[in-house]
Amino acid sequence: MTVYLTRRRPRIRPTLRLRLTLLNGVLLIGAGAILLLLAWLLVGDALRPTDQLQPGTVVELTDGRRLEARQWQAQLLQAQSRELLVKGLVALLAISVVGITGAYLVVGRALRPLHQVTSTARRLGEATLDQRIRYSGADDEVAELAATFDAMLDRIAEAFEAQKRFVANASHELRTPLAVMRTEIDVTMADDEADVAEYRRMATVVRDASERANNLVDALLVLARSEAQAGRRLARKAPADLAAGASAALSAVRAETTRLRLQIDTDLAPAPVVGDPGLLERLAGNLIENAVRYNHLNGRIWVSTGSDGEHAWLVVGNTGFEVEQADVPGLFEAFRRGGRERTGARGSGLGLSIVRAVCDAHGGTVSAIAQEGGGLEVTVRLPAAETTPVVAASAAVSVPGAGDARGAAGLPTG
Repeated sequence: MTVYLTRRRPRIRPTLRLRLTLLNGVLLIGAGAILLLLAWLLVGDALRPTDQLQPGTVVELTDGRRLEARQWQAQLLQAQSRELLVKGLVALLAISVVGITGAYLVVGRALRPLHQVTSTARRLGEATLDQRIRYSGADDEVAELAATFDAMLDRIAEAFEAQKRFVANASHELRTPLAVMRTEIDVTMADDEADVAEYRRMATVVRDASERANNLVDALLVLARSEAQAGRRLARKAPADLAAGASAALSAVRAETTRLRLQIDTDLAPAPVVGDPGLLERLAGNLIENAVRYNHLNGRIWVSTGSDGEHAWLVVGNTGFEVEQADVPGLFEAFRRGGRERTGARGSGLGLSIVRAVCDAHGGTVSAIAQEGGGLEVTVRLPAAETTPVVAASAAVSVPGAGDARGAAGLPTG
């Protein structure tokens, strides 16, 4: 059996300019026809002088002819009506041609910015994102469209630049541990007198560098997963509690808080939410890890959770180096540490970026306030769950020395 495929012909669709011109022409011809009909009726009513004369009245014309008055009136009406229709139709045709031509030109001029939008969109590319329409005509709908298009191009250009910076920073962060590993291996392998201790030292450096690269890759995957779910339904949704996530995160950093002798203040009231448990756990972990990593010896961390029925919140604050409030928004960009790009060796600079992406994915918000004397307080607000699960709350204040690590994390020691 042979199957013949026929190619569908594209439908001919009139352009917007042609449709507006045709609409203007139809309205113009219709209005002219109505006026012509009205004039014809008025002339017919006006040219009836014999209606007031006696029957049988005779009219003598200038050429000497004598006609009955009503006959003369009928001839007059017929002649004048014919002349009115002929001249009116000619005038209507001329006005229609002039009006349609003028409308075509005017509409074309009015739609010129739309052609600029189209041509600009066709020329757009990675190297031409700086082009704009910059419409300077009347302040009308077309000007609003052009301004909206320019604003959209500004946002796209900004997103492209952010993406370029992200790729460059990610490449730099990944290249650093790889370069360290290769250098250590090359130097050790080139040393003919290297002993077992030297090889162990090299293995330790390589392990640390590979762990740093692995952590960075994991953070990038979490960030990509969070951003992919922002504005859409979460792939996983389950009841969770921000208080439980914060308690687990504090338990994970017990050794570091003990080493730095940090004072931990907690007020973990139930904060039930519904979302991706893995992402929510990473959110609390990143905030508390940052609070420990960017703190100082004998510093302080405070963590609180709660819910008002509509929103659940998690607040994590810490002492540390001073941060300008103007630099706070930049902290939520990828590979930013303390408002600066790729400074220092602590962390990958993705912690708060992941926090913001997780909040966006769950329909929540995150904000931060720089503290006087140094430090930062970050507040996360997520939609609260309809039902409140039972979660054990904890509240503790401790000033650890070199003692119990569990007390150093501000967790119940019983």
